[in-house]
Amino acid sequence: MEDYRRIADRLAEEIYSGRLKAGERLPPQRVFARRRHIAGSTAGRVYGELVRRGLVVGEVGRGTFVRAAPPPSGRALAEAAHDHDPQVKADLELNYPSVPGQSELMADGLAPLLRADVLGEATRTVPATGTPAAREAVAGLLAGSGWRPAPEQLLFAGNGRQAIAGVLASLVRPGGRVGVEALTYPLVKEIAERIGCTLVPLATDEEGLRPDAVATAHRAAPLSALYVQPTLHNPTGVTAGDRRKRELAATVRDLDLPVVEDRIWSFLHEEGVPLAAYAPERVHVVDGLSKRVAPGLTVGFLVVPEDRAGAVGGALRSGGWTAGRFALEAGTRWIRDGTVERLVGRKRADAARRQRVVAELLAPFTVRADPYAYYAWWELPAPWRADTFTAAAAARGVAVTPGPAFAVGHAGQAGQVGSQGAPDAVRLGLASVPVPVLGQALRTLRDVARGRP
Repeated sequence: MEDYRRIADRLAEEIYSGRLKAGERLPPQRVFARRRHIAGSTAGRVYGELVRRGLVVGEVGRGTFVRAAPPPSGRALAEAAHDHDPQVKADLELNYPSVPGQSELMADGLAPLLRADVLGEATRTVPATGTPAAREAVAGLLAGSGWRPAPEQLLFAGNGRQAIAGVLASLVRPGGRVGVEALTYPLVKEIAERIGCTLVPLATDEEGLRPDAVATAHRAAPLSALYVQPTLHNPTGVTAGDRRKRELAATVRDLDLPVVEDRIWSFLHEEGVPLAAYAPERVHVVDGLSKRVAPGLTVGFLVVPEDRAGAVGGALRSGGWTAGRFALEAGTRWIRDGTVERLVGRKRADAARRQRVVAELLAPFTVRADPYAYYAWWELPAPWRADTFTAAAAARGVAVTPGPAFAVGHAGQAGQVGSQGAPDAVRLGLASVPVPVLGQALRTLRDVARGRP
């Protein structure tokens, strides 16, 4: 029997050469098997291999199509992926907020660090526990709505992504299973792959992660941990209410399940308490300064249960994920002198302004977003698919993130992703372009959506 990889190689060559064109539908697997005189199971493996390589996308009930856009990567959400592409005029993938006067505010806080006597201390190494001043400052920054972490519960990483990697590495052995929302932060998928664990997609509703989905998945095969975004979920903008958080807390207590709560975007949402307030002995909180301040000089925060500081701190050290002393000192000063508070106020107003632009220009379409979030989730009108829309937008100079980049699951013969399938949606990052450019980009996307693939 011919090796399925050789067949996949020949199809890949046809795709790269253009003989199989972007958006073209492949024959059903049974028809493909008959034409090639191969077993149906071999045809399934061929299609699965093409999906794995990112050359085709399978959609339940519709078929398998040659991908019209490059395979989605988490990189676009963490660093500029289009800096050298002259065709990209508006990058709505990268999503780091900046407001007028930001650099001047940051410079004022940094000035004392440049004195020779202070600089010497600020460039020494620092442990994962940071400094007493940093722990006190961050505990005060994160406090609110009846919740205040104890300073001794705080650890520090280079950024939020490193904090996530450190806490998951401390909780999950290679081969372990981590429950996540079916749509989740794409870089968590990369982190899971690097530390050797499997992500398990869990069902959500209009209030966020469903507690019954957590329980069902755990009883089917035990989960090692749960990663969730209860506040301003990325990409949908959903925030769980207090009742849902209480239900989740009760569920993870019953299952004896540790939780990683990602609150990186929560500074934009003034109301509500974290999940950690309801299950402090179970929940590890991840937060940081990258979105509040700036991505280039930042610190990630971890609030851990009292008995977990040693294990998580050890994982941060062994992974090389601890914070740099200079960034920690700068962040501490920005918190204590009010710079962070002022930037947060300006960014909340800026995000609200940008959401009003989205609401005005995309009013006829199905767009899900929080009024104060820096992103929006656009459920595309038929017959658009996420990859074809992403490619069409890129051809007009606008970069967006296709919905499947957020979907968790193992692609099977039909290309199904998790229980909800690969969504025909795109995420719009609103933060990284000036408001006039954002408006023009949204008008361009609106024109694309009104056309046909």
